[in-house]
Amino acid sequence: MDIAVILFSLVFLIYVAYKGYSVIIFAPVAALMAVFLNSPDLVMPFFSGVFMERMVDFIKLYFAVFLLGAIFGKVIAMSGFAKSITSFTLKVFGKHNAILAIVTVCAVLTYGGVSLFVVAFAVYPFGAELFKAADIPKRILPATIALGAFTFTMDAFPGSPQIQNIIPTAFFQTDSWAAPWLGLSGGLFIFLLGMIYLGWRKNSATVNGEGYGEGHFNEPDEEIRESLPKPIVAILPLVVVAVLNKAFTEMVPKYYGTIYRFSDMGFNGLPEIEISKVTAIWAVQISLVFGILTVVAFAFSHVRKNFATELNLGVSGAMLATLNTASEYGFGAVIAALPGFHAVTDLISDTFNNLLVNEAVTVSVLSGITGSASGGMSIALATMNESYLQQASDLCIPAEVLHRVASMASGGMDTLPHNGAIITLLVVTGLTHKQSYGDILVMTVIKTSAVFFIIFLYNVFGMV
Repeated sequence: MDIAVILFSLVFLIYVAYKGYSVIIFAPVAALMAVFLNSPDLVMPFFSGVFMERMVDFIKLYFAVFLLGAIFGKVIAMSGFAKSITSFTLKVFGKHNAILAIVTVCAVLTYGGVSLFVVAFAVYPFGAELFKAADIPKRILPATIALGAFTFTMDAFPGSPQIQNIIPTAFFQTDSWAAPWLGLSGGLFIFLLGMIYLGWRKNSATVNGEGYGEGHFNEPDEEIRESLPKPIVAILPLVVVAVLNKAFTEMVPKYYGTIYRFSDMGFNGLPEIEISKVTAIWAVQISLVFGILTVVAFAFSHVRKNFATELNLGVSGAMLATLNTASEYGFGAVIAALPGFHAVTDLISDTFNNLLVNEAVTVSVLSGITGSASGGMSIALATMNESYLQQASDLCIPAEVLHRVASMASGGMDTLPHNGAIITLLVVTGLTHKQSYGDILVMTVIKTSAVFFIIFLYNVFGMV
């Protein structure tokens, strides 16, 4: 019965998310519904003492990362830098390598710190133009963008500033460069299999005489006449973010030490800060600030146009993204406190005895259920991180490996049909789940397989 209650609340949340309702509203509803079915008198204590507490904890840690990431994405788009990078890449690769060109430019943008959502908007006009010129079916375009933006540069490649690679740092006291060889190996696994699949889909369509298609919705303008910045200037802010992220990851603990005490500076009554838990978060925040300033310095005249309006949109988007994920985090905290959750984790533990496989399955399942990589991973790690660390210590498994497994597992099954990024991508491209989700699902399967591939590499070769 306890497990049935949890499954019922999860199915309810998936259903309302799939229907387009806000999880900010329905995550607490689903969580408290599960509490009510267990014990009605615990509803309000769980709401105040568990749901809201954990929701606020998430916002406290990660809101600035979401906010700065959204602002960085906005100024990159406003400056024309994103379009410049995209246009240049497409010209270099040519129409015969359209799929590779789009995957590459998406990867460059996301690894440089541009929000996944912003990448979809920035790349789509050029992607559609190139697919049309190469006569490749438009229905393959969403999966192509998903491979470049939602997979290997999101959480596999070391140093990625995306939130899915930052969240584990607070739990495992690692940095965003954790387990670099495992991350690179897993990322290349995804890239190669994804490209092989998309190439096969393109060739099959050609053999069947299927071209770009007609009657599509939300088609971009036939020509893009805008004068674009030089590519070398456009890519500079991305380089700044990547380099400074690495530099500040090393500098922060050297400057602040292991514990920062306000009392040493004459501020009494303030809590201590454990620097290892915030190093990666601070490094990303600082590097994004410098990235924003770099864009403004080189494209001030473009950025200042409609700056207030675009900035407000970025702030609104960051708040919405943060609250969505934080609500799912609060939902997970409530579910984790219920008796049925322990039965579920015991079932996974009994079924998967290997620590890394257990972690991968747990994170993947919760990310799939919530439709959010960051939300599902946060739920799993908030509940299980101490157990994982203890077991890893007993087995002499580095925390870096736990980080990379959790990060990559979160970005696998999260892209089910109710995932917000997938819904946004399909809306932007003017396509439907029926037309394009089958190919996206294959990317999801490849991405999920990759985490078990890196577990194999670690167990067999000891690669980190």
